[in-house]
Amino acid sequence: MVASPSSNVSRELKRLAPPFVPQRVLLFSGHRVDAPGRPQPRFPPDKVADAARRIDEALAQWQVGPQDLAITQGAAGGDLLFAHACQQRGVPLQLMLPMPEAEFVRRAVEPSAEAQRWRAAWAHVRARLALPPCVLPAAAGNPFERCNQWMLDTALGHGASRLHLLCLWDGGSGDGPGGTGHLIEQARRHGVPVRWIDSRELA
Repeated sequence: MVASPSSNVSRELKRLAPPFVPQRVLLFSGHRVDAPGRPQPRFPPDKVADAARRIDEALAQWQVGPQDLAITQGAAGGDLLFAHACQQRGVPLQLMLPMPEAEFVRRAVEPSAEAQRWRAAWAHVRARLALPPCVLPAAAGNPFERCNQWMLDTALGHGASRLHLLCLWDGGSGDGPGGTGHLIEQARRHGVPVRWIDSRELA
C-alpha cells in the first residue's frame, strides 16, 4: 500500500523531539509578489514591507511560538514573509511544495520583481528549517490546487479546532487554479476561522 502524502508529513513531524502535538496550526496562503510587467498590479514590491508588518502583527496577537506549527508553500511574496516571521518567533515550520523543489523555485520564487531578493529569502528560510520541505507526489490535476487541498487536509489532521488560516488576498479570483481564494473557500467549508489581510489596503 502506498502511503498518503499526509501520512508522509506526519512521519516527518514525528521526527521532532519530544513528540510534537501543536497547540495551534497556522496555515498561510497569500499572493505572490508581482512579476515584472504584470498588467494589473496585485501585490507590487512597494507593498511588501506593509504586508510583512501586518503578518507579524497577526502572529503577535495570536502569541504564536514553539508550541505551534506553521504550514505554507513558500512562494515569493506572502508565503516567504509568513515563513520568515514564524521562524523569527520560533514556530516550527513545514513547507509543502506542489512540485520538486528546484522546479518550485523556478516557477514560484524566481519569476518576481526583485528576483535576487526572493531567491535569498527562500535560501534563508530553507536553511533554517528543522524539517525538509515535503513534496506533493505527482498525479493528474493542477499541482497548485492539489497542494492547497493537501495542506488543508494535513492541517485538519491535527484537529479542526486547532487550525487558523491567515491569508494575504485581494478578494478576487486567482491567475489560475490553486490560488488563495480556492484555499479560503475550502477552509471555510470546514468552519476554519480565516484572518484576512486585504492586499488592496496595503500602504
